[in-house]
Amino acid sequence: MADLDPSGGSDRVAFLREPPPVGECAFDLVIVAVKPQVVSEVLPDYAGRLTPNGFVASIAAGCSIERLRALSGGAPVVRVMPNLPSAIGAGVSGLCADDRATDAQRALIERLMAAAGSTMWVADEDMLDRLTAVAGSGPGYVFEIARNYVDAATALGFSPKDAREMVLGTMAGTIAMAQASESSLEELRTSVTSKNGTTAAGLDALNGDGALGERFQATLAAAYDRAVDLR
Repeated sequence: MADLDPSGGSDRVAFLREPPPVGECAFDLVIVAVKPQVVSEVLPDYAGRLTPNGFVASIAAGCSIERLRALSGGAPVVRVMPNLPSAIGAGVSGLCADDRATDAQRALIERLMAAAGSTMWVADEDMLDRLTAVAGSGPGYVFEIARNYVDAATALGFSPKDAREMVLGTMAGTIAMAQASESSLEELRTSVTSKNGTTAAGLDALNGDGALGERFQATLAAAYDRAVDLR
């Protein structure tokens, strides 16, 4: 970090065009957290400072293990795919390691990412692309659902402020209830759906023809296909 504030206030990030001088320092771990298009410019210099048992962890989307391994001189690699709620410690992060990563290296990355929420190991990069479609892109889907839900509540007569508070509160409480329950989501839905009641009428309009389920499958398939294109 470098203090770029002339008033002597809080530290700010220094943007560097070359590695800073670190003397004889060597690293057990290099974390790649830059845009994918500049990985090739940055990683080799830092990978050259790895200890013999050092490894690379990357959150650079679309940058494959094969490419990272080549740029790091053959070091073990772990790829991480966090999602947006990681910023508040409520994320879901996918983890994928090459066959050279040790159990200790895997455990270290899992501990680091646990600080940002929950973690899930996947077997290979194809599954990491699938996880990206579900969890990595997922916050965007949820925001879009919430936005439409709020718009519909506003159209029903509530102020935008009240509609937002009511919808987000309902979603947050429902998700918290589901996370705390051992019941299936179908069982939970049924528990609040009286025959011929208001919820049943709403659910029939929402997904009575199965269109919502089909739309979600198409959504995830499109996101996965794009992730494959970006490999």
